[in-house]
Amino acid sequence: MPFDLADARRRDAENPLRQLRDRFLRADSELIYLDGNSLGMLPVATAERLAQVVRNEWGGELVRGWQHWADLPTGVGDRLGAALLGAAAGQVVVCDTTSANLHKTAAAALAYQSTRDPGRHVVVTDDRNFPTDRFVLAAVAAQGGGELRVVEADPVAGVTSLALQTALAPGDVAVVSICLVDYRSAALQDLAAVTRQVQDAGALMLWDLAHAVGAVPIALDVAGVDLAVGCTYKHVNAGPGAPAFLYVRHDLADRLISPVPGWWGADDLFDMDADYRPAVGAARFQAGSPNVLGLYAVDEGVRLHAEAGIDTVRAVSIGLLDYLVALAEDLLAPLGFSLASPQESARRGGHVVLRHPDAYRIGVAAVERGVVGDVRPPDLLRLAPVALTTSYEDVFTGLTRIRDLVVAGEHTTVPARRSRIT
Repeated sequence: MPFDLADARRRDAENPLRQLRDRFLRADSELIYLDGNSLGMLPVATAERLAQVVRNEWGGELVRGWQHWADLPTGVGDRLGAALLGAAAGQVVVCDTTSANLHKTAAAALAYQSTRDPGRHVVVTDDRNFPTDRFVLAAVAAQGGGELRVVEADPVAGVTSLALQTALAPGDVAVVSICLVDYRSAALQDLAAVTRQVQDAGALMLWDLAHAVGAVPIALDVAGVDLAVGCTYKHVNAGPGAPAFLYVRHDLADRLISPVPGWWGADDLFDMDADYRPAVGAARFQAGSPNVLGLYAVDEGVRLHAEAGIDTVRAVSIGLLDYLVALAEDLLAPLGFSLASPQESARRGGHVVLRHPDAYRIGVAAVERGVVGDVRPPDLLRLAPVALTTSYEDVFTGLTRIRDLVVAGEHTTVPARRSRIT
């Protein structure tokens, strides 16, 4: 069957999630948005709920709102855990940022492991991990008197079992932290297998789920995962700067001590004169006052995903991604593009990466053509057709526009990328 507009529309007619696209705000009907893995689109229900909260709760209830706002971090965490993380109640808290949560959980895990066995002082991550993860984990290792061991990851496949085994072999590893979905290549790790490999070596497994949550099914409890963190502004559609989340397995939580013992993580929030006593379970990893508006936005994003069902989301996502890969092979490969993501559908997360020597210039020119993806230096163009918000017609139109601008040489007039430091 040919790749044309009629074929794309036929595929859209068979999409079980097609009705949900109308429940997101679209200020520009001509815009092709393929960057939901960086910032998800705004659900109409979120805009309406935030307006109601601002006027009626903040405006009307004032400080009395804390009578129910105080339960949001754990309540929204439980709903997020049930809908998207495969986590039973009491193990997920929505709070702070991914960086802060990574620091808290990694530091707590390192301290716990080092106390049990002083020989376990190594934190393991990979050289292609997201910058904030590498920065945070290096700091945690240094501050905890430990050592950071960096695994060399494959540019497409990510961290391999063999590379991880080599890092674990000395028997001195306290905690391993990698991403479930690689932010560049979209390589999807085997959650259960990697967790088991790490735990069998005596280490704790700390997953970064930032590019996975809301895009792929996750079963933290079934896999026996120790710890996890992630953000909500990508596939969960909670908005820029939305609060992140952390997961601590129920039988591990009370053995860990947060390195940031804020009052929101205390056993009795309003016993102002008591010495610090950590709350029970994952709630002890809260620190300061929660972001109330952000929590409501997370809640709405979770509700949409719960309605769609993560298995359906994943099935639709695979269809869109496979279509994009096939279309790119047909339209863009002759122009010097190549696939920089795993070829197999089951090994990819929620986006696809194309490699081209002029990826930066093409990405900028594409925005001028009304196609928003993003680039990762030096030569990667990331495209994310999100199941809840993207149609096959969007993918067809977007890649056609990219082909046309490259054929016309429009990207050649874009200045080369320069660092912020010149």
